[in-house]
Amino acid sequence: MASTLYTFPQPTIKSMRDLRFGSARAKTLQAKIYEISKTDMSIQEQQPVELYTSLGDLSDSLPGNTPRFIVLSYPLITKDGRQKTPYVLIYYLPVTATQQAKMLYAGAVEIVRAQADVNKLIEITDEEEILEIEDLINE
Repeated sequence: MASTLYTFPQPTIKSMRDLRFGSARAKTLQAKIYEISKTDMSIQEQQPVELYTSLGDLSDSLPGNTPRFIVLSYPLITKDGRQKTPYVLIYYLPVTATQQAKMLYAGAVEIVRAQADVNKLIEITDEEEILEIEDLINE
């Protein structure tokens, strides 16, 4: 069964929970990048651990040829003036990633989605797409 292949160490679970509850009323975006450790197949924060508060910094921190999972809380104002803070999982899958890396991350998408308890899954193939995330959230 695929779910036994990947593990979530306690720090990862705490990190995802803290982001979810800590960003619910935030006025700025908050994001964390997660990767799969090839040594033990655990899902963990990308090193160095950082809470991203700008799309530019987030985009710059993504590797050019390795998939990643990004958990993002993105406050925005709806057309009727209400504040809404979507909590989404971004599956970053660059076209230059190896087939092995693509398979490794593809097998974990739904597991990470369930653990992070996100509202929406967005798949992107280029780090520049992060800069257009509001459009992707509203699709």
